[in-house]
Amino acid sequence: MKVKETAIPGNHNLMPDDRTGKSALSRVDGRLKVTGKAKYSAEYNVKDLVYGVMVGSSVTKGTIKSIDTKKAENAPGVLSVLTYLNAPKIPGYQADNPSPKGPLKIFYNNQVYFNGQPIALVVADTFERALFASTLVTATYDTEAHQTNLLTNLDKGVSTRREDKDFVKGQANAWQSAPVKVDAEYIIPTEVHNPMELHAIIARWDAGDKVSVYTKTQGVKSSQRSIAQAFKLPPDNVQVTAPFVGGAFGSALRTWPHEIAAVLASKVVGKPVKLVLSRADMFTSVGYRPFTWQKVSLGAGADGKLTGITHEATGQSSVYEDFTEGVVNISQLMYACPNINTRYRLVSLNVNTPTPMRGPGEATGAFALESAMDELSYALNIDPIELRMRNYAETDPSNNKPYSSKFLAEAYKIGAEKIGWTERSQKPGTILQNGWHIGYGMAAGMFGAHRSSSTVTAKMQADGTLVLQTAVTDIGPGTGTAMASVATGVMDIPADKIKIVLGDSSLPPSPTQGGSQIAATVGSAVHDACTELKEKFKSMAGNTDPADYIKILKQQGLDHLEVTTTSKSGPEQGKYSMYSWSVHFMRVLVHPATGVVKIDKAISVADAGQILSPKTARSQMIGGTIMGIGMALMEEAVIDHRYGRLVNNNFADYHVPVQADIPQVEAYFVNKADNILNPIGAKGMGEIATIGVAAAVANAVYNATGKRVRELPITPDKLL
Repeated sequence: MKVKETAIPGNHNLMPDDRTGKSALSRVDGRLKVTGKAKYSAEYNVKDLVYGVMVGSSVTKGTIKSIDTKKAENAPGVLSVLTYLNAPKIPGYQADNPSPKGPLKIFYNNQVYFNGQPIALVVADTFERALFASTLVTATYDTEAHQTNLLTNLDKGVSTRREDKDFVKGQANAWQSAPVKVDAEYIIPTEVHNPMELHAIIARWDAGDKVSVYTKTQGVKSSQRSIAQAFKLPPDNVQVTAPFVGGAFGSALRTWPHEIAAVLASKVVGKPVKLVLSRADMFTSVGYRPFTWQKVSLGAGADGKLTGITHEATGQSSVYEDFTEGVVNISQLMYACPNINTRYRLVSLNVNTPTPMRGPGEATGAFALESAMDELSYALNIDPIELRMRNYAETDPSNNKPYSSKFLAEAYKIGAEKIGWTERSQKPGTILQNGWHIGYGMAAGMFGAHRSSSTVTAKMQADGTLVLQTAVTDIGPGTGTAMASVATGVMDIPADKIKIVLGDSSLPPSPTQGGSQIAATVGSAVHDACTELKEKFKSMAGNTDPADYIKILKQQGLDHLEVTTTSKSGPEQGKYSMYSWSVHFMRVLVHPATGVVKIDKAISVADAGQILSPKTARSQMIGGTIMGIGMALMEEAVIDHRYGRLVNNNFADYHVPVQADIPQVEAYFVNKADNILNPIGAKGMGEIATIGVAAAVANAVYNATGKRVRELPITPDKLL
């Protein structure tokens, strides 16, 4: 297989890791990124490129009565204006018996399901001309009454999937008869992914049945399949390239309508089309963490042991598609308790469809469960860590299976020591320094440790360079670096002799980057491929040192030797429960006069198996902690329910953490291998980096002030 130009060159440096003193591999793509040589989806130079701009609906529910595109079509440089009236039919959308619900079909009919829904695409010879012409498109509507407020529609919640049926272990609602009880409601608002890189696509038809796209995606193979299905093409006729992604957090886990629209527009105008979403479009076009109401009820004895957990949740989705997530699952799994029951419901509203957002479901559920556990600790007057240890689950509470590994207790100890937990006061609001209340809080997190199938080609070249090829996309966590680290260990060659080739649908298949599975999955495939390649060299070595790859190739008259290996999980998946674990500690300052909250110190500790790449792992945990702090203190997409329209769909009004908001976050690892899950002992950490952070902040704020905030974000008005 030919090495693509997207290869990450082997110029990686080994630097001392500032936590362990051991040599740690620097990010293999770091130099390309900081020098601007890394190309993102909107940055490819494609001949005869033209530009698309979407036009969104100005109403929230109804039908398009008329749409006037004449002024736009007559504007300078405009090549086409696509609407449901003139767009060619997308083959994959045509079915004799269409499903009543599913992904939004762009330009399919005149139905309007949410405010900002794309109703037209203007294509012009420059971006500026397309943008201007998009303002000339007008539409009239037959409007209907809309619903965008989850809290006023909680009674409309329904169970939509068999997997979301009510869960009961032991006796339902056993908390009600316990001596000590907590019964509280918690609210997570809509939060938007908002990565730095806007979603973008360049689509080019290379022939009547072949198309190439550069698009922001977390999985080039899944994008390939989706586009192939939409346009009824053989998958191999769809080339998807995405070697670099500037953050996604789940927003690029699927193929969105704007991507299909760009591919369609390229077909219509006969030229490559570039479509880059605006920041405002990012709020309505690529999903979000859904607004969710929760109620957690805990019952315990005076000794602190839980006797009952009840967790109810209702989330929102669009009227055209059901999006569900495991909000209540964490309460089934986190603590040893004889009686657990959970209930999850969905309300269909006139909003766009949500999508997984870092720690999907569990990050939402952990805020409620871990806040409730903190409330219980005060009701019992038991230290929050001690309360968790008294309810520590040694086996999976939902099925009694043993864990493949669990070192959460060690993580508690590490975090407590690093934050200075002994300085905490059990009585809230009692520590005041320099005019600020000081509070300490902690919360735990967990997420499934998954391993799926991945194929890797390992090729040793005559100059001693090892090339690793697989289709996986690295959205930023350092997948390429982890691959290089694994290969270095197996092949016993320096890191600067390794090249990583990824993010290309023509490469050997690997899964979409999401769900904390890639390190375990692709890392294991690299391990297995390198092991197989090493054995091949050993069988050919004769009297030569089997590690002298260059000499063996020369003796055999070969310019390279390669293997392609598929690696996947085995029967162990059914015998064990497999999870990654985390604990987050916060020390906060709260100003009594203004209600301002400052994070003074943040400690995150992960039990994520063997750490393959210390530097990028640390960055993962720090980034996830920062995201959780944003979730706790500032992030909230606000809809004016009178009109069903977002009012803060920009970075001026939708607040995310900036440098001044974040202290020096410290990340630590238990760093014990899980050799049951995979041969390299690694578990995922992308999700656990965020899961539990918001609760840790809320718990610290309570410890500082004695005021319990159960509705995020924790803004000053809620503390005054």
